[in-house]
Order: sequence, then structure tokens, then C-alpha cells
Amino acid sequence: MAETITIRKKIKGDRVIWAVVAILSIFSILAVYSSTGTLAYRYQGGNTEHYILKHFSILAFGLVLMFFAHMVPYKYYARLSQLVLWGSVPLLLYTLFFGTNINEANRWYTLPVINMTFQPSDLAKIALIIYTARLLAKKQEEIEDLRKGFISIMIPVLVITMLILPSNFSTAAMIFATCLVLMFVGRVKLKYLTLLVLTGIVGFALLIVLAVNYPQLSKRFSTWENRIENFKGGDSDANYQVEQAKIAIANGGVIGKMPGNSIQKNFLPHPYSDFIYAIIIEEFGLIGGSVVVLLYLILLFRAVKIVIKSERNFAAFLSFGLAFSLVFQAIVNMMVAVNLLPVTGQTLPLVSMGGSSIWFTSISIGIILSVSREVDEIQAEEIKEKLNTQEHAIA
Repeated sequence: MAETITIRKKIKGDRVIWAVVAILSIFSILAVYSSTGTLAYRYQGGNTEHYILKHFSILAFGLVLMFFAHMVPYKYYARLSQLVLWGSVPLLLYTLFFGTNINEANRWYTLPVINMTFQPSDLAKIALIIYTARLLAKKQEEIEDLRKGFISIMIPVLVITMLILPSNFSTAAMIFATCLVLMFVGRVKLKYLTLLVLTGIVGFALLIVLAVNYPQLSKRFSTWENRIENFKGGDSDANYQVEQAKIAIANGGVIGKMPGNSIQKNFLPHPYSDFIYAIIIEEFGLIGGSVVVLLYLILLFRAVKIVIKSERNFAAFLSFGLAFSLVFQAIVNMMVAVNLLPVTGQTLPLVSMGGSSIWFTSISIGIILSVSREVDEIQAEEIKEKLNTQEHAIA
């Protein structure tokens, strides 16, 4: 009992967000254990515990990172983001030309000595959101100025997204959209944002033209074209992943087949990562799938509450930007699983099996909790001061 009280004192910040993390972690462990059975028999000689133990250790370390991230005062992240953001530029350049090739895309960087791969875009995404939040807070008095406000904020956004775009279009688009929403919240003029969106649409149209007419320029062009064409009406063979996901969702019904009883995990490619949501619905039904959606919406709602309580602009922008990024990615992943979007390769944050992606997600949530912790401490101090003032007045 005493140990429980001690842990509760050390874990600070929004309790609801901690609860969301705990429930999503449980979903993750159950779904990954179920969906990696076939993978274990194929590559690990039937050792079904291999992948779940690896995933559990990665997830546990992610929670440790989250704890330490939430103990660091959020103002330090503003300073750190500048170093990390511009430090990620050469890393993205190196990965673009010399990175590990997976699915015809050089998006992975292999760390020397430990031989572990991670996506530098995950690191750049967090750094860019923090840096954008910092600039928005810093430039509130001149935010309506085109050169001093809008352009100075957009330069790092464009640099990072353009470096990520050739190898990972969906991630670049999501980062760009997140920064746009964050700038809208940060009171950037709507006409500037509209102009930027129109420019982006024109640029995307030109990219499509290049992809159709000059596919030899990049293998990714043909990949993007095939995914869009398959989504619009490709045959069953081309849409194999989506067809299997649909079958999994249909099998789930309302209450599901119960944990471990998925059938489509044996046929669905990447059931433990990109299409893990389909496995969750098959095993936990529409009810379980709805609970997962609700958990992400609760995360966003609690972040908005932190924004409302924050007295400082940077804290508000930081909390909202990181939460929106995570929930946006989750929605994209789930929309792909139910065939509302073309296949993107985006994982379900904190649920899909992974390594560095879980750690960066954990750090993002830890930073949100850091903001929440300091906001709660400030409010507690204000309440204490009011009570002391009232006591002195009565005395």
C-alpha cells in the first residue's frame, strides 16, 4: 500500500492520459501476441513468446522514457528542439541517399554498434512540432506579419517535409498538415494558410504528373501511383491487404472472436503493425474497435483541456501540437484498415509492434504530461496563495 502511494506521488500530470496509455498498452500486448503467432512459427521455430517478449520490453522501456520525459520541465524542450531539429537535417539527408531500403524507400537509419534501425522522420517530427510551437509563442506580437511571422515559421516546416517527402509521402503530408493546424491555432492569418494549402495542392498535382509521365525518376512514384489506383478500384490481388482487413472486420462482428482467436492474422500482411486495428476489431469486435477510437479522442480532449488551463502560449501550442499529431496518425491508420484511405504504412501509435516508433510516441506523451504537471502545480500554488490570503484576512 505504501509503495502504491509512493508511485502515485511520483507519477504526475493528467491522470486520465496515464489511464489511456495503460489501456492502449494492454490492447497492444494482447493484439501483438495474437497477431505474431504465424510470424513466430515462420522465423522463430514456433517460439510464440519471442516477439511478445521483445515487444513487451520495448513497450516497458517506452513507458520509462515517458516517465522521465514528464519529469523534465517543458520549457527545456523549447531549447532542445532547436538542436535536434537542425541536427536531424543531415540525418534525413543521409537516410534519403544511404539509408536502409525497405519497401523501395530509404527511410530507415541504422545506428552503428547496436545495429538498430529507426526512422529519423519520427525524431524530426517531434522536434519540428516543438520548434513550431516555440516560434508561434515567441512571435505572437508579429504573427500577422508575412515576413517576420508566417515565412519565418514556414521555412523549417518546408525544409523538414521536403526532406521526408521522397521516401515517405504520408509522413511528410501528416507533419505538414499538423503544422498547418498548429499555425491556425496559433493565430496565423487564414489567407496565408489558404495560400499555402493552394501552393501545396499545385505542388502535389505536379508531383502526380511527374509520377505518371516519368516513373523512372523514382521507384516511389510507381508505388504511390499503384496505391492510389488500387484504392480507387484495383482488382482483388492488388488490394489483397485491404481485402483481408475487411474480412477480419466482418468476422469480428459486435463482440469479436475474443483474444487469440483471429483467423485473418494468418493471411493479413503486417497484422502486428500497419493493420493491427483490423485484428483488434476481429478479436474485440465493434465494441473493442470503438473503445480504441474513444481512447485516442479522450487523449485529444484532455490535451485541449490542458491548453485551456495553460497560461503560457508555448505550453498550450506544445500540448495541442503533439496530441493532434498522435491522434491524427491513429485516425489515418484506422481509416486505412477500414478502407477509407489508401495504404500509407502508418502505425497505430502505442499499439502497433515496433521499436523506435513506440519510444518516440512515449516521449511525445511524456512531454504532454510534463505540460500538464506544471500547469497543475501552478494552479495548486495559486489555490494555496488564495487560501493563505483568506486566512490572513479572517485573522
